[in-house]
Amino acid sequence: MNIVFLTHPDWMQSSSMPRLARMFGEGMKSKGHRVSYWTSKPCLGRFAKRSGSLRKWLGYLDQYLIYPWSLAKNVRNQPDGTVFVVTDQALGIWVPKITHRPHVIHCNDFLALRSALDQFPENPTKWSGKVYQHFIRRGFSRGSHFVSISNATNRDLQRLTLRPPLSAEAVHLGLNGDFRVLDDRTSKEILKSKLRGEEATGFLLHVGGSQWYKNRGGVIALYRAWASRTERPMPLWMVGTEPEESLRVAARDIPNGGTVRFLAGCSNEEVIAAYNLASLFLFPSLEEGFGWPIAEALACGTLVLTTDAAPMTEVGGDAASYFRRWSAVDKTWASDGAELIDSLLSLSQREREKRVQRGLEHAGKFTTKTALDAYEEIYERVVKSWSVETEAIR
Repeated sequence: MNIVFLTHPDWMQSSSMPRLARMFGEGMKSKGHRVSYWTSKPCLGRFAKRSGSLRKWLGYLDQYLIYPWSLAKNVRNQPDGTVFVVTDQALGIWVPKITHRPHVIHCNDFLALRSALDQFPENPTKWSGKVYQHFIRRGFSRGSHFVSISNATNRDLQRLTLRPPLSAEAVHLGLNGDFRVLDDRTSKEILKSKLRGEEATGFLLHVGGSQWYKNRGGVIALYRAWASRTERPMPLWMVGTEPEESLRVAARDIPNGGTVRFLAGCSNEEVIAAYNLASLFLFPSLEEGFGWPIAEALACGTLVLTTDAAPMTEVGGDAASYFRRWSAVDKTWASDGAELIDSLLSLSQREREKRVQRGLEHAGKFTTKTALDAYEEIYERVVKSWSVETEAIR
């Protein structure tokens, strides 16, 4: 099978999507398929600085006005039986150029589109973003075959596409990294440059970026409420991107000597070690495309407290503990969450071990091999059905 993966350009300084495309592609290569990666090249974008709004907008012109012309030409030159795989529905503007050939569109999350449709009051979208998402939606709606990262994302697709797809299903990605249980000695050795004093005996942990839906402010609110009722509270580690100043301000003057530490630039091994040493992982996200940190924490034997909503419930299954979604008008959210934190930290050793084992078993379902096998079956099915339809027309 000849597979062409269409992916975000790495020159736009977005590393996660190109990395995901490489995972798809190298997995298909290992199965003996011919693989190539296509993306737009910097034309107008090379005249701007490496970052900033001008480069972003020139990059959009390169991707969505200039590149489609060469994409259409290259599609015509590919042999029959080629399947074109769009690695993110946000590249929907390219989709009309491949709809006459076998194709599959991967859907990772629809949070930006739903924000543009005013579905999230926490994340209002400017008019320019609404126009941008309109074109993306119109583009991917021309597609026929879709695969989503979660059942929740697949349901969003069904609601948001402008016409019913021929096929749409969910396939969970495998864990992107060697997330595993480590003994305390190994974890402490990996984190020796970061650990401070009593942190070696435990801390609360959050892993996530600065996106609005990660609810980092809610994490600190939970910690503050818990610290206010706890003598000598253990620290909170916030692992991820550098925080905004407002988040740093929120993290000051925690009651009873509580402390919030922001750790940016951690290596994968350091993140794995942090999961292992953490007494509890807090993940009160408002929304997610999937919520990989939940599966990562479970795979490291960490107890998890996350939001009682899809897809977090999909990832955590019966292995995680759940709490209602944050709301600006919910005045008891933090205090009620603090009670849950107390109850989880107070579990008996036997109950804790049972939950850890349940989490390890559940996280074992998220394997790269299972995902790649499912993708291969979908790609082959689409090519086969396309060939049958083409022969019927002839």
